Amino acid sequence: MSPSTRSCPRSSTGWGARWVPSSRANSPTSSCGSLRSSGCVRTEFEARTPSPALRATSRRLGRQLLRAARAVQPHRGLDALAAALPGGPHQPVALGAAARALGLGPRAAAAAALHDAATGPATAAVRLLGLDPFAVHAALARLTPRMDRLAARAADSAQAPADALPSHGAPLLDISAELHATWEVRLFAS
Repeated sequence: MSPSTRSCPRSSTGWGARWVPSSRANSPTSSCGSLRSSGCVRTEFEARTPSPALRATSRRLGRQLLRAARAVQPHRGLDALAAALPGGPHQPVALGAAARALGLGPRAAAAAALHDAATGPATAAVRLLGLDPFAVHAALARLTPRMDRLAARAADSAQAPADALPSHGAPLLDISAELHATWEVRLFAS
């Protein structure tokens, strides 16, 4: 069962399906019932991310990604998302909107998300720990078949209602994020 209290509507329209707020939406802060899927995804993401620090970081990363996507591929859907959520969409919502604007399907969008999730920490490990970059990239290359399978599984869920999406929790990451937010010197925001 979903952590949200309302079921999100399923949209059958092309652009709006899970990516961008509806032009008929009452408010970007309203419940799932008045937004097409991006509002539902946002609501579900917030319900599944108990750490305020992680939610704030996700919105900051989402604003940055949306800004980059709008510069690379101007699109009315990206403009609508930016206008509807001036505080910034969460990073996964921005990634989905950017993928859609670039003409990517669900599997390619999932592959991009997985690539980002794997290469970010790998790059940090090379820089901070002094690991051999060739060995690290070889390890990433060995992960490719697994990431391909995960992307396929994620794509299979693309048309499911937002409240039916898988939600795996990591309470220690939430606690760590809140503690990390109190440090005076931080190397990374996320």
